[in-house]
Amino acid sequence: MKQASLYQLLGDDLVDTLTQLGGSAPTIDELRHVAKTLHADNNPAAIQSDAIRNQLIEALPLDKAKELCAKLGIAQGGNIYARLKMIEFGCQRAQDETLLSFFGIVADPSAPFIRQPASLEATPGYGLFDYQREIVLRTQHVLEEPPRKALLHMPTGSGKTRTAMHFIARHLQKYGPTLVCWLANSGELLEQAADEAERSWRMLGDRSIGIYRFWGDHSVDLGSVRDGVLVAGFAKMHAAYLREQNTLIALGDRSSLTVVDEAHQAIAPTYRSVIDALYTKRPVNALLGLTATPGRSWDDAGADKELSDFFGGEKVTLTVKDYPDPVSFLIAEGYLANPRFRTLAFDGPIPLSKKDEAVLDEGGELSEEVLRVLSESSERNYKIITAIEELSVRHRRIIVFGASVPHAYLLTGILIARGHDTKVITSETPIARRERYIRQFKSDNPYPMVLCNYGVLTTGFDAPKTSAAVIARPTRSLVLYSQMVGRAIRGPRANGNHEAEIVTVVDTTLPGFGSVAEAFANWEDVWNEHK
Repeated sequence: MKQASLYQLLGDDLVDTLTQLGGSAPTIDELRHVAKTLHADNNPAAIQSDAIRNQLIEALPLDKAKELCAKLGIAQGGNIYARLKMIEFGCQRAQDETLLSFFGIVADPSAPFIRQPASLEATPGYGLFDYQREIVLRTQHVLEEPPRKALLHMPTGSGKTRTAMHFIARHLQKYGPTLVCWLANSGELLEQAADEAERSWRMLGDRSIGIYRFWGDHSVDLGSVRDGVLVAGFAKMHAAYLREQNTLIALGDRSSLTVVDEAHQAIAPTYRSVIDALYTKRPVNALLGLTATPGRSWDDAGADKELSDFFGGEKVTLTVKDYPDPVSFLIAEGYLANPRFRTLAFDGPIPLSKKDEAVLDEGGELSEEVLRVLSESSERNYKIITAIEELSVRHRRIIVFGASVPHAYLLTGILIARGHDTKVITSETPIARRERYIRQFKSDNPYPMVLCNYGVLTTGFDAPKTSAAVIARPTRSLVLYSQMVGRAIRGPRANGNHEAEIVTVVDTTLPGFGSVAEAFANWEDVWNEHK
C-alpha cells in the first residue's frame, strides 16, 4: 500500500504524533499494523465499508494480498489489488466469512450492535408489587414510633417474606452497621429465610454483611455475630438462653430489629423469653411479627388478644378498595389463584378417649393414637386416593398433607403401586433426598407428580406451579390449615396458576375448615389496623 493511502486511512495527526514521539517517521510495516489493529480487529463494520476495506487491502504486503486472493479463489495475474477491491461485501456469505476471518474479525451474532432507545423500562431484580410497597412504607412508619412493635399481616401466598426482606434491607441501610434477628421454628422456613436474605441483599444491599445460620446443625458464635442477618431457630436460641442468658442479652445490644416469622408462636413461654432478651434490651429496638393469619387458633379469642397485646395491638395489613376483603383483591388481580374448595366427608367411627375429648374441648390437637386410627382406615384412604387420582387428570403438581408420618408413607406406596409419580417427605427424610424430591417437584416435567408429606411442607416450601392440595390432616389450627392451603394458591402474577383446587378431608366428628377468605376475616376486633 502506498504511504499516502496509509496516511489517509490513519490520519495525518496520528502519523505526526508518532513521528514526534519516535524521533522519526513510522515505517510502512508499523503503519500497516496500526491500520489493521485499529480498523479491522473485531470490527466487522470496517470490512463492510467499501472505503475502509479497500484501504486495508491496499495496506496488505504483496505476499498477504496473494494469500487473500488464493483464499477467495481470485486469479493472481496482473493487478491483484484492483481485483481484490472489486469484491462486494454482503453478496456471498462464504466470501464475507473469508474476509472477516482473514482480517482477524470474529463474527459474534449473539451480540450484535443494537441502538438503545431514547427511553426504556428498567426492571428490578427483586421488585415488589404496588400493595407490597405500600405495606413496607406503613411498617416503617409504625416501627419508628414507640413501642416499636407490630404484626405484619398478609394472606398466605401474597409475598410476606419478600415484603419483609425489603423492609429489612431498608432497616440495615438506615441503621447499619446493625444486626437483624430472624426467628422461626421449622428448618424449611429458616432455610428459606436465609436464602431469601442473601438473595435480596445481593439486589438491594449497600455493603457486605453476614448471613448467619443458627438452627439444627448450623452453629455460629453468637458473641461474634455483628452486622447482618441472624436466622435462628427458636429451639436453639432458647437452649442458648438457658445455658447463658447474658449471651442473648448481649446479642440484644447489637441488634436493632427482631423479626418473628409465623408470629402466632411468639407468645409461647419458651419462645417469649428469647424475644424479650433481644427486643427489650434497648428502647430503640423494634419487633416485627409476620403471619398469614392474625390469630393462633380458630376460636380462641383470649389467645388472639394475648397475641395482639404482645405486638402492642398494632397490625399492618393490606389496603384494598372496592373489594370485600384482601383475599378477594389478590385473586381478582391475579396475585393468588382462585381456590375451589370441596370436602370429603368421612363419617367412620373415631374412638375418642375422655382425655382426647377434653383436649379437643380446650382447642388442642388430636393424639397420635387417634391419628393412627384415622391413618389406617381403609374407607378414609380410599376416598383420599380417589380424590388424588381425580385431581391428577387436571393438575400437574399435587401436594398431599397426611395425618401422620406413617400415613404419608402409606398414601405414597398406594399411589406408586397405581402408577403415579409420587414422592414422600417427612421430618425423617434425609436432607439430600428431600432437596432432590423438591427440585423434581418444582421442575418443568409436564407429567403429573404428587408430593405426600407430614409436618414439613406447611411453611417454607415454595413451588408456585402447585395447583392442587389434599388436606388429609385434621386440625383445629386455622394457622396450620391456612399454611397448607397456601402451598397451592399462587396466582399467575406470582408465576402460579389461575385456578386451584383444595380438597379437605372432613372427619364429621372433628372440626374442619372451608374458605381461606372467611379464615382471613377473623379476630379483626382485637387489632388497631394500619391500612
